[in-house]
Amino acid sequence: MQIKINDALRSYIEPLTESEYQSLERSLLAEGCRDALVLWGELLVDGHNRYQICQEHGIPFKVIENTAFRSMDDVKLWMIENNLGRRSISDYQRGVLALRKKEIMAERAKELAEAAAAEDAAIAPAEPADGEAAVKPPSMALSREDVARAARLSSATIGQIEKIQKSATPELVEAVRSGTISINAAATVASLPEEAQMAAVAGGKKQLQQAAREVRELRAASRPAKEPKEQKEGRSAPWEGDQPLTEADELKAEVTRLRERNAELQAENTALQKRLSELMSAN
Repeated sequence: MQIKINDALRSYIEPLTESEYQSLERSLLAEGCRDALVLWGELLVDGHNRYQICQEHGIPFKVIENTAFRSMDDVKLWMIENNLGRRSISDYQRGVLALRKKEIMAERAKELAEAAAAEDAAIAPAEPADGEAAVKPPSMALSREDVARAARLSSATIGQIEKIQKSATPELVEAVRSGTISINAAATVASLPEEAQMAAVAGGKKQLQQAAREVRELRAASRPAKEPKEQKEGRSAPWEGDQPLTEADELKAEVTRLRERNAELQAENTALQKRLSELMSAN
């Protein structure tokens, strides 16, 4: 049987790192290829790395055909589920796979809805009879909570991965894939312009962490100040309840205000320095 390789399908799942590939190669040389390669017709679905190593070293291997596939989307869904079950993949990889599953299921739901609407239009009136509710086919689309459960992650983390996929530069994506930066920090840095993202990645782990910290500080500084509790309750400072604040309480409150103002000034200073650096670079 001639085995065919689809490059897009091969790269659909996160590739092995160099160390992982070498470990697999040592295992195959020592123990042989124990797990069969999975095919769809002549197309290789699972076992691309094993196939390559076996071909290079002349290691015998077995194949098995999955006859349940009906389309390329079936193949991709099977690959996603198969890899979501692996313990070795990172949280980011699981999130990406679960989001890919969401895309496929959303497209299928759309196709089913369009087919159902066309069928209804052909055999039934456009409007339901009086007192009769229109029957909608069950949706196959996945919610963010469904995606989070599939990836064994929180909904917030899935949202951060979506932001990384949408706004992060390839350099920043590679940094989070390699574990140089956390998902949370990468999503924060992804809000910066592309040039700033690439500069942060070029600066290494510490620079990425600093960039994420500066973004968070700027966001905190831009939030409206919270109304003092005593004013919310209709009382004016410096009274607390029915008693006036002591001198020590007033000093503590002043220290808190000064600290908050200092944080705001530091954030403004950081933003101004960054803007000055950008202007100097442009010139």
